[in-house]
Amino acid sequence: MSISVERIYRKYIQQIPEADQLKLVALITQTLAESSPTEKKLDIMALHGLGAEIWQGVDPQEYVDQLRDEWA
Repeated sequence: MSISVERIYRKYIQQIPEADQLKLVALITQTLAESSPTEKKLDIMALHGLGAEIWQGVDPQEYVDQLRDEWA
């Protein structure tokens, strides 16, 4: 037999002091953040080749030389 979240809240949570309710919220939030199955790890290799079309036809050495000339 399952108990609804609303019923649990009314019967148990609503009865405790506000400070304890806030602690409970913080604990639940922390637990969810640590164990979230939707949390994805970032993979730097996923960026490989991104924006390659911007550099199409650009000679790398000429580009670097032009930047250096601007700095001088």
